[in-house]
Amino acid sequence: MSNPLLSMEGLPSFSQIKPEHVKPAIEQAIADCKARIAEVLKRSEPQTWDSLVAPLEEVDDRLGRIWSPVSHLNSVLNSAELREAHDGCLPLLSEYQTFVGQHEGLYQAFQQLAASDEYPRLSEPQRKQIENTLRDFRLSGIGLPKEQQQRYGQIVARLSELASNFSNQVMDATLGWQRQVLDEAELAGLPESARAAAKQAATSRELEGWLFTLDIPSYLPVMMYSENRALREELYTAFATRASDQGPNAGKWDNSPLMDEIVALRHELAQLLGFATYADYSLATKMAERPQQVLGFLNDLAERSRPQAQRELAELRQFAAEQFGVTELAAWDLSFYAEKLKQHRYAISDEVLRPYFPAPRVISGLFETVRRLFGLRIQPRLAVETWHPDVNFYDIYDRDGELRGSFYLDLYARPHKRGGAWMDDCLGRRFRQDGSLQRPVAYLTCNFNGPVGDQPALFTHDEVVTLFHEFGHGIHHMLTQIDVAGVAGIHGVPWDAVELPSQFMENWCWEPEALAFLSGHYQTGEPLPQAELDQLLAAKNFQSAMQMLRQLEFSLFDFRLHHEFDPAQGARVQAVLNDVRKLSVFPAPAFNRFQHSFSHIFAGGYAAGYYSYKWAEVLSADAFSRFEEEGIFNAKTGADFLHQVLEMGGSRSPMALFRAFRGREPTIDALLRHSGITG
Repeated sequence: MSNPLLSMEGLPSFSQIKPEHVKPAIEQAIADCKARIAEVLKRSEPQTWDSLVAPLEEVDDRLGRIWSPVSHLNSVLNSAELREAHDGCLPLLSEYQTFVGQHEGLYQAFQQLAASDEYPRLSEPQRKQIENTLRDFRLSGIGLPKEQQQRYGQIVARLSELASNFSNQVMDATLGWQRQVLDEAELAGLPESARAAAKQAATSRELEGWLFTLDIPSYLPVMMYSENRALREELYTAFATRASDQGPNAGKWDNSPLMDEIVALRHELAQLLGFATYADYSLATKMAERPQQVLGFLNDLAERSRPQAQRELAELRQFAAEQFGVTELAAWDLSFYAEKLKQHRYAISDEVLRPYFPAPRVISGLFETVRRLFGLRIQPRLAVETWHPDVNFYDIYDRDGELRGSFYLDLYARPHKRGGAWMDDCLGRRFRQDGSLQRPVAYLTCNFNGPVGDQPALFTHDEVVTLFHEFGHGIHHMLTQIDVAGVAGIHGVPWDAVELPSQFMENWCWEPEALAFLSGHYQTGEPLPQAELDQLLAAKNFQSAMQMLRQLEFSLFDFRLHHEFDPAQGARVQAVLNDVRKLSVFPAPAFNRFQHSFSHIFAGGYAAGYYSYKWAEVLSADAFSRFEEEGIFNAKTGADFLHQVLEMGGSRSPMALFRAFRGREPTIDALLRHSGITG
């Protein structure tokens, strides 16, 4: 049979990719990679960039282009057959990664290139890629005895398998719970948008009444608006215990043993490579240099934020008691009464704003924002195959009319689609060996409520912020002008700097000049009224210190879990989290198992690196402060950010890029000011 993954040129043909194609294609691509390595190392003359790096980059790119649509489909169109095919390839990919990372001949070839007469004449991005490659060899155990190298390979393969299992169980647990409502009285307080979405969810499953699930667009409105406290408690309990030993599906998809094994194996891996802890190992590829620096940064932010968070909680308790006679708040009450207080104080709510953020207006406003900032023109391309009718495809052109990159936009939640929002790369920028340019292509994925009936999808302002965030990642990938694959776009960027462009883009969602074209009533086209705009901006930092503490809790849990591991005691996941939760001003219920669905650190790339969100937020807030000083659509400032940050990828250190743009090193002041935290 012909295999579309092996014959694929350019964009993937998603409809042709079947589960039975996956493993044969990966096996063939890996075999081709290994053959190319053997061929390259036969060379008797001194290695050059063109003899060593370029041919390996070519076959590795092909392997990436084959795996990318498979991995993506597994996230957005999951099925039992595809999951089995996807997971069956993880050991093969881990084995190949270890094979390359511990290939003595390859390591020596890169060392020789780094010491050659050609090296100083290479471009800065080329030298950076070689430097990163040599570092990665060391982090792959190239210097270990054979027996320890073998153990390293076993650990890497097992960690890959565990991460996939963790993610699968979170998805299964999310899909494995739903709540049907037959009595409309149970829906008291819920806005019409949430009722309509729940009605549509029930109809799509051929059920009566209304259906609520643990997908965020279904879950959040219940927590924020439902006057049915028992319903809120039921959803909160199910959501907070997903994939755990607690709650309505206790033990069914329990991630507890997976977490214990993941943390233990990471520690063993770090120690094999000569690091004290996995946190130390993690920082070998990041901006932060040592664990105490990260812990000091997080604890300093917590110390500055906690007094204000205590005041915010006291205000909430007082409001709930005075206005509703509720003297004891539970975890499932916080979002509900916070929304009531926000409406009381600012006369505004997400639901009042929702009609002003229809999807077409928000998307065109996003495109207008980057046109004004960076001179970009974004156009839909219709004749491109996607994996679902809701998905659209766009091309990005710069001010000279040159095509820079393209992206798929998949905005809406649906069954068998992983929750959350993310950007991933389909293709990276590089020059192929035939001299042609491969332009970058990104996947931009969110999980918002889709259109209901003839009405367009209507976003909350938070969802607008999420879209801008992911688009920031996207333009970091797509606007790169670096032609060396390993440091182009998001590649080679230290993890604690990769959130800079995404958090930077969020700022325009709060600027009146941008909101004027980002918003417009879906029926009349009228812009957001001045009164609502004023209240939206006034409410920007509502409970910001409590939100800051929540993110710091996640960051400290992650970092301490990986920094404090003791083999004699095991991972102590719950104990570490309980200790970190002393920071919180409102303790979580004893049954809360948030960590069991913390995919960022157990199934994503954020292990001992979740602090990156706050670390990069310092950079993004300080970078945006230059726009505040010079004009939020100042063309010169936008061009500087484009040329000095977005286009540079991972070719230089993030601090060097930041200094080039800002003229100095970052300070924490702008972050605290933007967050409205005065501590």
